[in-house]
Amino acid sequence: MTKTYESNLARWHDFIKGRGQQTKLLSEILADEVIFRSPVVWTPQEGKAITMRYLIAAAQVLEDFKYHREFTSEDSIGLEFTARIGDTIVKGIDLIRFNPAGQIIDFEVMARPARALQALGMAMGEKLAQKSGV
Repeated sequence: MTKTYESNLARWHDFIKGRGQQTKLLSEILADEVIFRSPVVWTPQEGKAITMRYLIAAAQVLEDFKYHREFTSEDSIGLEFTARIGDTIVKGIDLIRFNPAGQIIDFEVMARPARALQALGMAMGEKLAQKSGV
């Protein structure tokens, strides 16, 4: 059975392969009211603009990013990944929920171990500060 989000999931994989350079593609697959849940920020980030900033930064700081397994349901997918930040290996899961139109409506990232989570927080903070000029 084809799920409504399959084509946008394929486009998400294309975005990841491009290391965050395809911003138009990302904008098309995110719903305007998307919510992003970061592993290092407690408060959910609401809206397409802030979600794009986080996802573009993550695609750029996570090296050797690779998805290994998929867990699917009717409107959601869990994608297990590994990546690297410098010498630190990050293991995690992206939990993605899609709206009826197949756009991403909720994106949650979980990462481990603690050392990797700290490295991710620092790298993301630096990348986001560069983008915003802070």
